[in-house]
Amino acid sequence: MKEDNENSSSMVPSTLEICCIGAGFVGGPHMAMLAYKCPDITVSVVDVDSKRVAAWNSDKPPIFEPGLDEILGLVRGRNLFFSTDIKGGIYRADIIFMCLPTPTKSNGLGAGFAPDLKYIENSARQIADVSDSGKIVVEKSTVPVRTAESIRRILNANERNARFQVLSNPEFLAEGTAIADLENPDRVLIGGDESLEGTQAIGKLVEIYAKWVPRERIITTNLWSSELSKLTANAFLAQRLSSINSISMLCEETGANVDEVAEAVGADSRIGSKFLKSSVGFGGSCFKKDILNLIYLCESSGLSEVAEYWRQVVVMNSLQRRRFSSRIVKELSNSVSGKRIAILGFSFKKDTNDIRESAAIYVCRDLLKEEASLSIYDPRALSEEIKNALSIIRSEAGLRDKIETVSDPYQACSGAHAVAVMTEWDEFKELDFKRIFDSMKKPAFLFDGRNILDLKDIEEIGFHAFGIGRSSEKA
Repeated sequence: MKEDNENSSSMVPSTLEICCIGAGFVGGPHMAMLAYKCPDITVSVVDVDSKRVAAWNSDKPPIFEPGLDEILGLVRGRNLFFSTDIKGGIYRADIIFMCLPTPTKSNGLGAGFAPDLKYIENSARQIADVSDSGKIVVEKSTVPVRTAESIRRILNANERNARFQVLSNPEFLAEGTAIADLENPDRVLIGGDESLEGTQAIGKLVEIYAKWVPRERIITTNLWSSELSKLTANAFLAQRLSSINSISMLCEETGANVDEVAEAVGADSRIGSKFLKSSVGFGGSCFKKDILNLIYLCESSGLSEVAEYWRQVVVMNSLQRRRFSSRIVKELSNSVSGKRIAILGFSFKKDTNDIRESAAIYVCRDLLKEEASLSIYDPRALSEEIKNALSIIRSEAGLRDKIETVSDPYQACSGAHAVAVMTEWDEFKELDFKRIFDSMKKPAFLFDGRNILDLKDIEEIGFHAFGIGRSSEKA
């Protein structure tokens, strides 16, 4: 395999320039890894957000990802550059990656389900306007099937008769492990047109990845298969989480323990143990959005029963969050009005500062509607972003002063009636819960939304403790 990598290196021109449009979670880490593994390639990441670009050029990148800072320190200013010069980046590039947001549409046809492709379309038009020759354009954002065809139509309508090749190269990154995922991916998927020109374009991108990814892990398909594979992968992962969460509800009613059930089921080699960890619910920027996209695609194709099947994955996730917040209210004598609830963790998972679609957002909103006061601690999520995420509730009369973000977990818990663990940060396992218990109102309650704590130990301290998928606090 080493020989293959050495041969592939010689096939990539040393003057190759890559431009990535979009300096978000996908674009930043991916281009940093590409620059790190391909020192002979110049990589430019461009974005309209000058504050984001400035953050990438500082010692505090806009996203937290283990291992990212070290790689940025090696490549930034050497062959990796962050800039707001979008036109210049496009003009100089041989290959352009589109790493742009595709939020769910809020109005119009497909509102609430279909992705909004305005950023993709605007960038495609800009590429067509700026380029004086044909280029390879790579869609890396999560997009609906046949988006590449729309991009190609826009690009090839340019006035210079330049011919472009559009490739699909979806990302399969998990936040918190993105650098490890990029350095040692399960697979790299590249889809392209099945013409001679398309095959040649695929080959060029394959040769870049082959500088560090074994060839057998690089899968090439047609465009449509590549686009659909991304949606399907996220849908399957979310489906597993909703499935085990549905079983956790049954466990709470029957006396079973969901962790024991998951261990027994996961030991079956046909099923496996990954994504069988029950929790308060999945979050992040991809799972819900991609499933809604898949639902819309099914409905648009006349497959209403298939759409309804996938809709239930989202329904189950919402139910799990509501059950968790309802349990807090129920155990605190059916009222949290005027009571202080400590929220430990706000990011949607550990090792990331991303709070998009975090379960904590929905649980906090439920509690605020019940007139609770919240004290929130997260080791990475920014205070202002947390408050913005809860802005709809905070704007309601009388609720403005009921949210406090703090920089210390013990401060968050001091004087609280209950603690809710919302993110599985490793540091929460090491907290001094005796100290926390002593500082709280009595009776003191703890709700572990991630099942990361030994509830028997917690109960011995004096807490009334509850986890996910257990029939009672003493189970």
